[in-house]
Amino acid sequence: MNTTTYLASKPRYEILDGLRGVAAMIVVAYHLFETYSASPVHQILNHGYLAVDFFFVLSGFVIGYAYDDRWDRMSIKDFFKRRLVRLHPMVIMGTLIGAVFFYLGDCSAFPLIMETPWWKVLLMVLLGCLMIPTSVSWDIRGWWEVNSLNGPTWSLMWEYIANILYALFIRHFSKIALGIFVALAALLTIDIA
Repeated sequence: MNTTTYLASKPRYEILDGLRGVAAMIVVAYHLFETYSASPVHQILNHGYLAVDFFFVLSGFVIGYAYDDRWDRMSIKDFFKRRLVRLHPMVIMGTLIGAVFFYLGDCSAFPLIMETPWWKVLLMVLLGCLMIPTSVSWDIRGWWEVNSLNGPTWSLMWEYIANILYALFIRHFSKIALGIFVALAALLTIDIA
């Protein structure tokens, strides 16, 4: 059975697309308001970053829904290849756009721009495209990030880690073990919140 027929046979949850769109708008609005607010106290969407956590939960559901019944026809290598093709173009594009805006953007937004040698920018582009986090002391923008040309890469890095854990371990959990795992994760989330 080809992939198109297989995917077309599963019901689509359009409400999840709507929730994903709302969460995306909340994240964008949060960062816009964060940029122009006087301080965190004056932030209009003070907890808008929690929409990213929602993306992680939604992604976990979608991965399980899409792949749980394919493992008899798909190897781990095929799964990793599919996920890499799906996710990594965003990492590369975000890093390259970040590099362009680093040089063409407002110098006041990037305090270290005039002090950064070309080889360090190229190194950050390479490390960013490979998703290798760096020490915050290597940040070339002066924003103290581990991926200085594509800040949101941290979320995709966790997406990769979750995909690896799912393919190697979590998909083998029994329903009881999965329930315990979800309950523990919920308790940790509540504790952190």
